[in-house]
Amino acid sequence: MTGPTSGSASRSALPAASAGLVAAILAFSAPAFAQDAGGAAVPAPAAPPLASVLPPNAPPTFADLAEKQLDAVVFISTTQAPPQNGPQAGPRGPELPGFPPGSPFEEFFREFRDRQRGQPQQQQQQQAPRPTAALGSGFIIDPAGFVVTNSHVVSEAAEISVTMHDGTKLPAKLVGVDGPTDLAVLKVDSKKPLVAAPWGDSEALRVGDWVVAIGNPFGLGGSVTAGILSARQRDIQQGPYDDYLQTDASINRGNSGGPLYNLNGEVIGINTAIYSPTGGSVGIGFAIPSSIARPVIEQLRDHGQVRRGWLGVQVQSVTPDIAESLGMQEPAGALVTSVSPEGPAGKGGVRQGDVITRFNGESIEQMRELPRVVAATKIGSAVPLELVREGRAETVTVTVGELEPQEQVALSGSSGAPRPETTVDTKQLLGLTLSQLTPGLRDSFSINPDVEGVVVTEVGDASAASERGIEAGDVIVEAGQEPVKTPEDLNRLVDDARSQGRKTVLMLLSRDGDLRYVPMPIEDRKG
Repeated sequence: MTGPTSGSASRSALPAASAGLVAAILAFSAPAFAQDAGGAAVPAPAAPPLASVLPPNAPPTFADLAEKQLDAVVFISTTQAPPQNGPQAGPRGPELPGFPPGSPFEEFFREFRDRQRGQPQQQQQQQAPRPTAALGSGFIIDPAGFVVTNSHVVSEAAEISVTMHDGTKLPAKLVGVDGPTDLAVLKVDSKKPLVAAPWGDSEALRVGDWVVAIGNPFGLGGSVTAGILSARQRDIQQGPYDDYLQTDASINRGNSGGPLYNLNGEVIGINTAIYSPTGGSVGIGFAIPSSIARPVIEQLRDHGQVRRGWLGVQVQSVTPDIAESLGMQEPAGALVTSVSPEGPAGKGGVRQGDVITRFNGESIEQMRELPRVVAATKIGSAVPLELVREGRAETVTVTVGELEPQEQVALSGSSGAPRPETTVDTKQLLGLTLSQLTPGLRDSFSINPDVEGVVVTEVGDASAASERGIEAGDVIVEAGQEPVKTPEDLNRLVDDARSQGRKTVLMLLSRDGDLRYVPMPIEDRKG
């Protein structure tokens, strides 16, 4: 255990330490006495014993659960080939006994040993590189030897080893990985019987329920921690299917891929990530719910890959401003920004600007729910799609397609669009300088030939448009779900929205070929 890293940290710790010391002195000093009317000293009445802070149904111990499940949890070590180029590590010498390769303890004592030997850092950096090691956790789901862990633990590994709780070390084969959910399945062959962890229902878990995490933090081996379910449905921006459980059970580096149990000893989550400004546990850990993980893992185990349903649309969230612009009572659903003409949605009659509110009978309250329910739907099945179109409720039927594996393309999102060199007629509206598209403006802003609308040539400082991320070079394709060809078209549609009592007008913008809706306030006519 290390001490404070700065003088200010040390000083800030003193008041708390002093307060604790005073409380201890008070608790263990001589008995206090009160004076009665006659001056005789009598003992003060004893304080009643403190009631237990645990709820009545809380377990007095987690030992039974830990004893039964520790044998189902494994510790994973991987080796990756050394990089051919780039910085090279120093001479490592023989492995240090007692510390797993790649663990913080091994690194700390290796650096200490090297300093004692007086090896210069420059000399160390000139030596040949060595393979890198990583550590993680996992758990057995089948006595046949199938093991679950996180994709990020094993996806780049050249060699994978699995160590059982009794110390038995086995080589593991990678069966399949799924990057979008960060899950992987391994296979080991064991001569001894294996203990499998049973699955539980994460949907039955309530916020505040007890949970237990078992894993391999910092390469230390089997560690058991307990806490509660702090929250559900956390989106931590790791992928399109984010729906994490949050827990305050201590999760640290090396816990990745380990199980999160309910009190029945059933796996209801797979520990995956932590939020930490320090790199250690601060009581905010995230686990993939079993309701999402289990079907993915079953596909990986049986087929080595995951097949997902596909709708063929791009969607965005419905904000209160967007809902008001569309005449919706509540901001809910997934707003369709583009439709693939040959995709299931396009063939089924879904249009740009529709708001999908239910999919196959399941309510879509937030945009991020739609990709998950579509992905989990059987490929080839015909499902009803309820939506809001131009203020009216409609239902269409779509046949779910299959999402083809493809690499995600990063959005450029550049804010440094070039200023046009061509002189054009412009109009000021809603804090924007607008112009009809010309060949010169298309070249200046690199606008695709198939994009039609009104181009933004300048955005007013501190304007509502600037606050909403509109940039020079954006093309306004629609306003109020009507096509825009000229600045005068936009002015007319803004006036129409204002006459209908709308506070905002919904504009569809194109940037670098991508479409998104932006609600623009229209209370005043400045700019």
